[in-house]
Amino acid sequence: MPRGHMGGRQMSNEKAKDFKGTIKKLFAHLRPYYVKFIFIFIFAAGSTVFSIFGPKVLAQATDKLSEGIMAKVTHTGGIDFDAIFQILFFLVCIYLLSALLNYIQGFLTSGISQKVAYDFRKEISEKMDRLPLSYFDTHSSGDTLSRVTNDVDLIAQSLNQSLTQIVTSSVTVIGIFIMMLTISIPMTLLALCVLPVSMFFMSKIMKRTQKYFISQQTSLGNVNGYIEEMYGAHQVVKAFNGEEDSVARFEEYNDDLYNSAWKSQFFSGLLQPLTTFVGNIGYVGVCLLGGFLATGNMISIGDIQAFIQYVRQFNQPITQLAQIMNQLQSTAAAAERVFEFLDETEMEEEHALVTSEQVNHMQGSVTFNHVQFGYTPEKTIIHDFSMHVHAGQSVAIVGPTGAGKTTIVKLLMRFYELNGGHILVGGEDITHFARSDLRSLFGMVLQDTWLFGGTIRENLKYGKLDATDEEMYEACRLAYADHFINTLEDGYDTIINEESSNISQGQKQLLTIARAFLANPKILILDEATSSVDTRTEVLIQRGMDKLMEGRTCFIIAHRLSTIKDANTIIVMKDGDIVELGNHESLLEKGGFYADLYQSQFESSHE
Repeated sequence: MPRGHMGGRQMSNEKAKDFKGTIKKLFAHLRPYYVKFIFIFIFAAGSTVFSIFGPKVLAQATDKLSEGIMAKVTHTGGIDFDAIFQILFFLVCIYLLSALLNYIQGFLTSGISQKVAYDFRKEISEKMDRLPLSYFDTHSSGDTLSRVTNDVDLIAQSLNQSLTQIVTSSVTVIGIFIMMLTISIPMTLLALCVLPVSMFFMSKIMKRTQKYFISQQTSLGNVNGYIEEMYGAHQVVKAFNGEEDSVARFEEYNDDLYNSAWKSQFFSGLLQPLTTFVGNIGYVGVCLLGGFLATGNMISIGDIQAFIQYVRQFNQPITQLAQIMNQLQSTAAAAERVFEFLDETEMEEEHALVTSEQVNHMQGSVTFNHVQFGYTPEKTIIHDFSMHVHAGQSVAIVGPTGAGKTTIVKLLMRFYELNGGHILVGGEDITHFARSDLRSLFGMVLQDTWLFGGTIRENLKYGKLDATDEEMYEACRLAYADHFINTLEDGYDTIINEESSNISQGQKQLLTIARAFLANPKILILDEATSSVDTRTEVLIQRGMDKLMEGRTCFIIAHRLSTIKDANTIIVMKDGDIVELGNHESLLEKGGFYADLYQSQFESSHE
């Protein structure tokens, strides 16, 4: 049954561990773009400043109009339309220049935000290649995917909107405050009275929403992970009637996401109506005071109009700053998850003492020297494993489930680091190889077929990227895969879907065997490679395997003991230790653990 604990890691809903530290890391990540950000801030500030002057210039036109109307009423003159048109033309130029600067900064910001997102995804992708397999054994792939997509997208969106918004809102608040002071100090003081009330509401709401934004991003990772897991295992779910349990678990994760999402959005959504309400109260007070001052000829009508516009604009950037601070909480949560992944412990640094040229001429001998290993420090599963395998020998590894058979192979390819002892390939310690060079010596055919979404041709050449078509055709002939490939409508260009469900299990196995032929490795690892094909095909494949195994070191993980009779050496493992060693005949003569295993399989088969 698919695991329901999200890859063995429980995700908490606590607040960000280090909000300031995460923001500091994020800004350090933006260092290559500092110069561009300076220009963005200059353009954003310039655009805002020009737009701030708009109401003040419009006030001049209003005053000219009101003066003209009063002159006409008193028969002392008329409306100076030329002066008004000049003022309006100047106003249009100001707004056009503001729009142009705003367009330029928007263009630069969008490019930088997407470039930062690209950089993050590139770093995460490269980080994946440097992480040990133990990380992926204990973390949900859906959660990792959520960091690459949702969290990075949120960071990019925040950069695109929040950083320039901080500049424009700050400049707007300062600029409008200065412009209001130039119009009327008493009215400005009255307008400022609403700020403490607005700040009180903002601080309360921001403090409450932070934990919900953290929870929202975490729950989103849980949901994505579970969906990805269930989608990949939908056949297993249906086969074991697990739909009800699957839906129940999904609803649990979905409910967590729903609860955290609506709370974060609801509380953050309260900001604007609350600050608008407080601002409207101040707006009413300003209108009353402005009217009183106008009756005493202490302020002009145009200045009242401009001041009312400024009051309206004054509350908007304050609200925007509050929303930005809320968004920064969410951004910090997303960035923290990304940086957590980027800070994960990587594989030990390679100290390649063996060159690629030496690897090409290396023989396939393998030596295990007092190997000790455990997936966790407190539980050792291989206690003291030693043996030498000559180049060209075939070695079968048998034993009950959990004996350590597959673990030996994982250690051989350095998927995990040893707790003790050494493994030598071609006389050299595997830690002296670059991992890519070491793994180029091996070819693997496992029960679990490794195929990717793409054409059959692409999957085959994954074993040898520079292989010619002729080499590929020859490998398929040796693996007896060419017949079924040629019967397909598109032949070698047939596209295999992501789940490889459009070809049979046996055909998938044939392709992996052909890929191993094409790779032409010095050391073969076979994990019951013919278990998924019919008896006739198994016989044909075994003949091809015999050719492939000639002159190569072979490790055969065997479950059906009848398939390993011809192995040079059979290693019998139990609880991480070698309990018997020899060929098939000698082990049967001993009448020990191997003989018991063999007889039990024979009896089961006979029954």
